[in-house]
Amino acid sequence: MVPLPDHLIVFTPSGRRGTVADDSSVLDAARSLGVDLDSVCGGRGICGRCQVMPMDGEFQKHGLTSSPSHLSALGEVEVAYRDRKGLAEGRRLGCMARISGALLVDVPAESQVHRQVVRKDVDLGSVEVDPVLHFYYVEVAEPQLDDPTGDVERLLRALADQWDLVGIAVEVRALLELQKALRKGAWAVTVAVRDGRDVVAAWPGYHDVKLGVAVDVGSTTIAGHLADLRTGDVLASAGRMNPQIRFGEDLMSRVSYVMMNPGGEIELTSAVRAALDELVGELVEQAGVDRRDVLEITLVGNPIMHHLALGLDPRPLGEAPFALVTDRAVSLPASELAIEAHPAARAYFLPCIAGHVGADTAGAILADRPQDRAGVQLLVDVGTNAEIVLGNGERLLAASSPTGPAFEGAQISSGQRAAPGAIERVRIDRDTLEPRFSVIGSEIWSDEEGFEEAVAEIGVNGICGSGIIEAVAELMLAGVMNSDGVIEGSAVERTDRVIADGRTFSYRLWGDILVTQNDIRAIQLAKAALYAGIRLLMDHLGSDTVDGIRLAGAFGSHIDVKYAMALGLLPDCDLEHVLSSGNAAGAGALIALLSGAARRDIESAVRKIEKIETATEPRFQEHFVEAMAIPHKTAAYPHLSRVVQLPERTTVPATRRRSRRRSQQEDV
Repeated sequence: MVPLPDHLIVFTPSGRRGTVADDSSVLDAARSLGVDLDSVCGGRGICGRCQVMPMDGEFQKHGLTSSPSHLSALGEVEVAYRDRKGLAEGRRLGCMARISGALLVDVPAESQVHRQVVRKDVDLGSVEVDPVLHFYYVEVAEPQLDDPTGDVERLLRALADQWDLVGIAVEVRALLELQKALRKGAWAVTVAVRDGRDVVAAWPGYHDVKLGVAVDVGSTTIAGHLADLRTGDVLASAGRMNPQIRFGEDLMSRVSYVMMNPGGEIELTSAVRAALDELVGELVEQAGVDRRDVLEITLVGNPIMHHLALGLDPRPLGEAPFALVTDRAVSLPASELAIEAHPAARAYFLPCIAGHVGADTAGAILADRPQDRAGVQLLVDVGTNAEIVLGNGERLLAASSPTGPAFEGAQISSGQRAAPGAIERVRIDRDTLEPRFSVIGSEIWSDEEGFEEAVAEIGVNGICGSGIIEAVAELMLAGVMNSDGVIEGSAVERTDRVIADGRTFSYRLWGDILVTQNDIRAIQLAKAALYAGIRLLMDHLGSDTVDGIRLAGAFGSHIDVKYAMALGLLPDCDLEHVLSSGNAAGAGALIALLSGAARRDIESAVRKIEKIETATEPRFQEHFVEAMAIPHKTAAYPHLSRVVQLPERTTVPATRRRSRRRSQQEDV
């Protein structure tokens, strides 16, 4: 069999180059060369995020002659995308265009995976430092001819005599380190004892630098904190985009990638492990410390990120019954995660709770402790897969709800992640229906003097999750949209911002950035799924109200709770008791880093949590359909009504109501 030829491909502006096999897609070539070419749909030709521009001509700098004809002809999928959404002249979809010759490919800015604004701050409150690793300085008796006892026995005697430590063992890996340290330190050493049982490391003389890293392995961002294990002080914090995004923006796209590409799980695992190692490097560089002083790493993440980081097959999580390989805490050498640290460093992954309720939720519970507050408490981490915890001092229940990526800007016509230039706040004047908004990266609102100069460099590029939530809620509160989520045609008479868009209407925010009827529909579907999940837990707990709500995660931290409730994302609650808990998952990872007692606490707590599988609950569909209305078809919002004036609920004739219910059930 004649092997297929290889072709030289160069990507600009990154400058990445290499050879790829004939008939490879441009997207696969980008992935193999580490080029950040965006893709939300997992390479199905749906999202259009992977658009590229093949160049034409001889490029001596790169040593190739490129031609658009070195790509496969425009196929049926690309033609359909072009006709549906438009495809600029000369551009191709990277997932569909296949390489048949040397090529120079330009990746336009909007197709690049930009470093996202990472907003994962951590608030620990008060934590008692009780690390699993303790240092002991000991002076060991030097060997004598009449006492030829070995190094290990002499060390153990010294630990017993000087620190009253008995029953201690020395890890085999630490033997050579101990031998060298004793002699270099003139028989005085500092040893690290883990879990009160094992000597795992040794240093000559006195050594007191003991560091750890806590990591929240999110599907979009990976955030880490470097801490002093002696004092509990956070020495550095950093975050980066999860490089797995180039394989699919949402989790199910990544599982789908593994299903469709043999060995795909190895690529995804390698990508996230490389990011973890780079993050540790960034943290120690920021703090001006040595990697070899990092001895403990704790991690949290959703079940799919948990499995991929550990090198476990995520495919069972993509289909019922969503079985985890393990829901227990996992401890392993950090080197097995390809993280460079001290040779004795260990990584500890907090326990998962259920197939779609992961270690990140366990971390959030550890940090927020809803079971310790009075009344019925709701903890929600809003993301592509919302994780929900509800309960009180007697019971805790947990579930996940498939909200999809709409809250992160995907599925929205002008949607984007929370990066500079994204609209994040929206207000609409009740009389003129004129909008004002703010964008990430600028302090100035759009109606203030100097706005255009302030955003000249970053631009106004789209709308992120918090922005679309506020925009939809404001459209309802301003009377542009009814409670069924339909932009009223009568609004055309009030403002030229409402424009006809086929058989429906859209609202123009800025330039060609619109809020379309389909955008509103995507938000309705997402928020209805979340509310239905919450309502199911309330049913199981036997409660019709909640006394407090905490919004966790980077996204939850930047939602204006008034608009989240006006949209119907959350049940009614006194707004003073609706708070952000920041990056609670990351805080939980940091608490587990600093406290062995906290690890034991959360391992015990998750065993008692009642797991509710929304997919099998008969009332989920009923709750979902009622939650499609904004804020809700039947639920009362007395607390919210004291703060905002809610419009009257839409009254729909019975025949139209039945038709609409059938349509909504199909969406479920």
